[in-house]
Amino acid sequence: MNVILVMIDTLRRDHLGCYGNKWIKTPNMDRLAEESMVFDRAVEESLPTLQVRRALHTGMRTFPFTKVFPAVESWVLFGSSTFLAVPRAVMPGWEPIPWDQVTLAELLASAGYRTAMITSTGPMFMTPAMNYNRGFRHWDFVRGHEADSYGVPALADKFDLDRFVPPWMKNSWETLMLKDYLSVRAKWQAEEDYFAPRLFGNAIEWLEDSREAKDPFFLYIDCFDPHEPFDPPRKYVDLYDPGYRGLEVIRPYYGPTKLLSDKELAHMRALYAGAVTMVDTWFGRFMDKVRQLGLLDDTLFILTSDHGHQLGEHGVSGKIPAAMYSELMNSPLMIRHPQGIGAGKRSNALVQHQDICPTMLNFLGVSPLYELDGKDLMPIVESKRAKVRDYATCGYVLNVWACDDEHVLICRTTGDEAQLFDMGSDPEQRQNIAKGKPEVVKRLFDLVLADAKGSPILPDWNIDAHQLTTRWMDWSPFRE
Repeated sequence: MNVILVMIDTLRRDHLGCYGNKWIKTPNMDRLAEESMVFDRAVEESLPTLQVRRALHTGMRTFPFTKVFPAVESWVLFGSSTFLAVPRAVMPGWEPIPWDQVTLAELLASAGYRTAMITSTGPMFMTPAMNYNRGFRHWDFVRGHEADSYGVPALADKFDLDRFVPPWMKNSWETLMLKDYLSVRAKWQAEEDYFAPRLFGNAIEWLEDSREAKDPFFLYIDCFDPHEPFDPPRKYVDLYDPGYRGLEVIRPYYGPTKLLSDKELAHMRALYAGAVTMVDTWFGRFMDKVRQLGLLDDTLFILTSDHGHQLGEHGVSGKIPAAMYSELMNSPLMIRHPQGIGAGKRSNALVQHQDICPTMLNFLGVSPLYELDGKDLMPIVESKRAKVRDYATCGYVLNVWACDDEHVLICRTTGDEAQLFDMGSDPEQRQNIAKGKPEVVKRLFDLVLADAKGSPILPDWNIDAHQLTTRWMDWSPFRE
């Protein structure tokens, strides 16, 4: 039995047809959903990129953030000894997979599986110590996305930055990162040069090369698109905002969107939608190859995302810790059983990324070396259980999040600045009812503390608190 696990970075659940979207074209992921059990309440346990992947690959929670991974003097990719202007430290939980945690790939490799990772996600390779390729006998990294200093900087000069950057954003870190991307983008001639096409093309080639192999395999595909910069080929953008000629914010500002015009904001959303459709198109080509090779009858197939992205909802763009609303927190999750079990069904169970590892291991009959934090989801797929947990919690920089079947809480790690939403009457999270329901706030925050198991929610940074936050980390609706 084989396993294919596909992680699509920054893919908003509400931008897929199978999750109710009516205007964005995602026929290939929608087809997979028809053949899978679809989970309607998959949420993160910690954020952002690396924190999610630690949980995914180990089955262990990343939250609470108990350690500090020190910044080194020369990042392999990002050319900085700081993270977002924080000296000598990086974001809480943004660190390598701990060496005392065994990875999914290591366990499957030791059980006789061929293991392969094909990825365009640069943060996993920020330093040689990140070790997210542990256990993968084959790994392929498509470089150059976002802020990977892979291209020659002078090549970015062929672009007019005024096309992409408003005047008030010229000296921001978003613009500095954009120049790295444009230095790579400058050499592209066709759609096949973009990251998603190259990534899925490499995955197709790996499957072709494996035609004659007899041993089972674990293929992990980690696509960084549709992560910003939102810069798909023009034909995809024209599906959603044809004829637009204004500012193209392909690298969103992490913070309030009030300085963008309505047309500029609408176009930014069209850029993202176009990127989603581009990913779906090339994912579809990969799936065509999987079907052509007859692999689906003996392959467990799982597709998910690490998080979403704010696109002006609640007045912000980016991934803002104090804005851990549904647009950021909701992830797609589809599990396709090779025998068709659960196909076409949906689950309302609260599930998280640490659940994927034990689900795969138990399905394949591979035992972990110790008890994992995650829960096996296969009993849900097989209709033997309705849920695996009563609540979920998540940590992100200086903020935490908790939910149960009725309410969602967002607050500081201290419990301050609480935002509470009734998900029955207010699913768009517009009305903060925290002041009127202090007992619910306390109950949900106590769940966060319980999941921390006596550990501090944040590590001891040994730096002043004001150094710990930057503009986008510290955005708060209470300071607007």
